[in-house]
Amino acid sequence: MNTESISFNRPLSTPPAFDVPPPRTIGSVNWRGMWELYLKEVRRFRKVILQTIAAPAITGLMFLLVMKYAYGRNTALVAGYPFADFLVPGLVIMAMVQNAFANSSTSILGAKVQGNIVDVLMPPLSALELTIGWTLGGVTRGAVVGTATLVTMSPFADLHVYNLGLILFHGLAGCLMMSTVGVLSGIWAEKFDHMAAVSNFIVTPLTFLSGTFYTIDRLPQWAQQLARFNPFFYNIDGFRHGFLGHESSDPATGIAVITVVNAMLLIWCYRVVKSGYKLKA
Repeated sequence: MNTESISFNRPLSTPPAFDVPPPRTIGSVNWRGMWELYLKEVRRFRKVILQTIAAPAITGLMFLLVMKYAYGRNTALVAGYPFADFLVPGLVIMAMVQNAFANSSTSILGAKVQGNIVDVLMPPLSALELTIGWTLGGVTRGAVVGTATLVTMSPFADLHVYNLGLILFHGLAGCLMMSTVGVLSGIWAEKFDHMAAVSNFIVTPLTFLSGTFYTIDRLPQWAQQLARFNPFFYNIDGFRHGFLGHESSDPATGIAVITVVNAMLLIWCYRVVKSGYKLKA
């Protein structure tokens, strides 16, 4: 029987070559990761737009209609303007800051409760990048809610624009302020009852008692002085000044106060995220 000799010294066939992409260099700032985190926050509230955008706009409209018609304030003048025109800026900024707070706080707390906060902490994102991504998501939701609320109210009140720069500054700065507070609250809270306590006993009273429905000039002197320690007062007063040209405080003082408060909150938020407090086991 003929058998073929087998050589064990023959060279093995060369395996096919695959193009292996080089590892991506992130650099000093992970712009892509921060952008994706921001998009995640935006997609999160966009998926339930009836709850996150439409509902606050309708709630603001209900406040306006009740104050304008049910209370017989249709012909009343406040600061030289019809009451409805005066009320709109306060209702809009109130909806903006409350929803900015709700977005960042529920995002973090929900991830903690569901146990998927690790999906955000594991990627190569620094504490600063996490802070920026979370807070900008809240700012975006606040801005969208404010726009929707303003459009919803426009058929029932005349919209005035006195200073567009003040409107944009106080609108975005107010959302940033409350979004950072939402990040801090979401990190601190361990269950949704804790978050409800912060919203019901801190956020809502401070926004309602800062001139949303009135001018602080109508308050007793001691109450006026107390209101000036509330940063929400400067936010709402400056926002209304941008629409109507009416202010209860110096606009420059309001800009300075809001800027300092936002800077302090951002630093505080960054330090808390960096420490891993209630985020890392």
